[in-house]
Amino acid sequence: MYEIDFHKPIHIHFIGIGGISMSGLARIVMQEGFTVSGSDNAKGELTEELEKNGATIYIGQRASNITPDIDVAVYTAAIRENNPEFKACQEQNIPLLSRAEFLGQLMKNYKYPIAVSGTHGKTTTSSLMSEILLSNDTDPTLSIGGILKSIDGNVRIGHSDYFLTEACEYTNSFLSFFPKYGIILNIEADHLDFFKDLDDIRSSFRKFAALLPEDGILVINGEIKNVEEITADTNAKIVTFGINGTFDYYATDITYNESGYPRYVLHTPDGETYPVSLNVIGFHNVYNSMAALALAHQMKFDLAGAIEAAGRCGGADRRFEVKGHLGSITVVDDYAHHPTEIKATLNAAQKYPHSEIWCIFQPHTYSRTKALLTDFADALCMADHVVLAEIYAARETDTLGISSKDLMKEIEKRGTDCHYFHTFSEIENFLLQSCNPNDLLITMGAGDVVKIGESLLGL
Repeated sequence: MYEIDFHKPIHIHFIGIGGISMSGLARIVMQEGFTVSGSDNAKGELTEELEKNGATIYIGQRASNITPDIDVAVYTAAIRENNPEFKACQEQNIPLLSRAEFLGQLMKNYKYPIAVSGTHGKTTTSSLMSEILLSNDTDPTLSIGGILKSIDGNVRIGHSDYFLTEACEYTNSFLSFFPKYGIILNIEADHLDFFKDLDDIRSSFRKFAALLPEDGILVINGEIKNVEEITADTNAKIVTFGINGTFDYYATDITYNESGYPRYVLHTPDGETYPVSLNVIGFHNVYNSMAALALAHQMKFDLAGAIEAAGRCGGADRRFEVKGHLGSITVVDDYAHHPTEIKATLNAAQKYPHSEIWCIFQPHTYSRTKALLTDFADALCMADHVVLAEIYAARETDTLGISSKDLMKEIEKRGTDCHYFHTFSEIENFLLQSCNPNDLLITMGAGDVVKIGESLLGL
C-alpha cells in the first residue's frame, strides 16, 4: 500500500470530495500545504468552501480530471472499479487509497488518536467528546460526521497530538484505523448490502476492538449482547458503561426537563457520583454522554469539567435540530435512518412539547428498507402521522423490488395514519393543509428530506 509522508506535501486527488468526511480530510491536508483536487457529482457548500481555499474542484467524474501531476488518489466507499477516474488512475499507475486507508495513515501522526464507533450515536458522541477536548485546551484535530456549531463545521485543524474521528463499520472501514482510544456505543444489524448478518457485523467490531494497543482504552456499552465476545481479542483496558451498577460507569435517577433534555446521576468506578445535565434531547443521549464522559475520565481529564463541557454541547446539525416555527408548529430535522434511531428520536419527541407528531420520513437505500421493512414500520408508528417520501437511493442502483408504498402498507396495517407522495412539493402542500397548531413536524432521514422543512420555513 502507498504510504503518505504527511511532512512532505504532495498532490492528492479526492474522488467524491463533496462528502462531509472527504471534504474534511481534504481541508486537513490543505492546511499542511498539500495540493488538493477532487471531483463530485454536484456542487455544494462543502465543495465551494474547498474551492474558495484553493482546491481544484471538478463537477462530474471523468478520466480527464486525472492529470499526470497527481501523486495519489483517495476514493470513497461509493466509488466502484468502473468509475472513470478510478480506471484512469490505474491506467496511469497513480496509487489509490480508500478514504479509510487514508484516514488510518493520518491517525498515525498523532499520539492520542480517538475513534468513536457504533451503529448509532457516533456523531453526537464525537461532538460531546470534541467539546470536552476543546474545553481542556488540547487544541485537537477533529473530523466529525456532522456540522458542530462550536467549530462552525465538521473539521477542526489543531496543532497537538490529539485527533478524534468517527469510525464507521461500513465496508469494514474502521479496520484501517490506528486508534489508541476507542468507543463502541452499540452493535446492531445495518449496512446489510455489505455485511451478511449481525454475526458478521459483530465480527467486524471484534476486529476493531483488537486494533487498540496494550496502553490503549476501549470504552464499550456493557449492555451489548455477549459483550465478552467483542472484547475477547483486545489487549487494551476495557471500560464498560450502562444503566445499572454492574458496569464501570452507570446512570441512575434519569429525569427530563420541560424540553426533553435528560438529567441523571453518573456513577464512576471509584464510587463517586456526579449530576449530569445535557443539552441534547432523548434517552439515547444518556448512553452517548456516558461513553464520552467515561473516556474523558479514563484519559485523566477532570470529570466535573468534562460534564460541564458536555452540558454545553447542543449536538451536531440534523440531530433533533429545531429548524424553526411555522406559526405554532415546531419544525425539527433529524438524521435518523435506522429503526433504532427512529425509535430513539420519536421517543425523545414524546417528551418535547407538542400536540401531535408528524414524521416525514425518507427511507435511505433500497437494501436497508427491504431488510428492515417491518422494523421501520414498527418504529414509525410511534408518530401520530407518517408521511413517506420516495426512497433515497444513495450509492444503490438496484431497487430490489421495494418502494415506499410497501412501507406505507406495513404502517397502515398497524393502524397508523400514513401517506405517500412522489415529490417534496406534494408533501409540503399536504402538510400545510393538514398540520394543526402546536403540532411537532419532524423531517427524518439521511438523504435530502431536510429540504421539506426548510422550504416550509422559507430558509
